[in-house]
Amino acid sequence: METKKLYRSTSDKKIAGVCGGLAEYFEVDATILRLIWALVVVFSGFVPGGLVYLIAALVMPEKAQNSPTSSESKA
Repeated sequence: METKKLYRSTSDKKIAGVCGGLAEYFEVDATILRLIWALVVVFSGFVPGGLVYLIAALVMPEKAQNSPTSSESKA
């Protein structure tokens, strides 16, 4: 059984790849997550939403582009 891991996206990246990584993890469209995040930032007064994004960008590891997938490593 393959466990899912949360990474910042390298392929679907606009600022730091946080929303793209969350979209890959939850298997949803990244645009929808970006719109929700933007609404949260605007209605929370910019500081809390922006601070959470900054912390997520610093804490979430970036997905290595040339790391072998689980199917390749089993072969």
